[in-house]
Amino acid sequence: MNPQHEQIDPRKAIVEVMARLGKETQLHIDERHEHFQVTDKVIKRISILLLIVAVINVYLVFVLSKNLDGIVDNMDSMSARLVKIDDDMTDIAITIEQFDTHITYMHVIAGNIGDMTTNLPLIRLNMGSMTESLQSIDNDMIAMEAAMNHIDVNMQHMTGGMSGVQYNMRKFAEPMSIFNPIIP
Repeated sequence: MNPQHEQIDPRKAIVEVMARLGKETQLHIDERHEHFQVTDKVIKRISILLLIVAVINVYLVFVLSKNLDGIVDNMDSMSARLVKIDDDMTDIAITIEQFDTHITYMHVIAGNIGDMTTNLPLIRLNMGSMTESLQSIDNDMIAMEAAMNHIDVNMQHMTGGMSGVQYNMRKFAEPMSIFNPIIP
């Protein structure tokens, strides 16, 4: 027999194909296993990163809650001080009004001094100047009383505004207080 014409066993080709197929399958399985390991490492690192971010977020919420409590306390203190200032301004306005009432009697005094100046020309010159000064003071006191009343109204508006801000800050801080039992 001629060695070139030797018969080739058909089973040999099937065995070779099966062997190649088994080898390729094993390579594919090894490659998938390697990809699974890489994916597991990536998942673990991302999980650790997410855990760190979650801890930082909880801490920041806790700090924000404490800061909001401080702001609300400051608002309470400011509101109390504004009420005290408002009371003081009311007292000042009443005192200025009483002073203005006393100043109105200066016109009577100025009139009596005017009568005296007919007899005493030198005193009359000085008293005329004093009358103008008293009238100027009277005008200034009227303007000052109006300004104090205006300040009193503004203080009342500020107190009302601060009450609104205080109420809103309390409403804003309420959701933050939910985290206080969770945070160590």
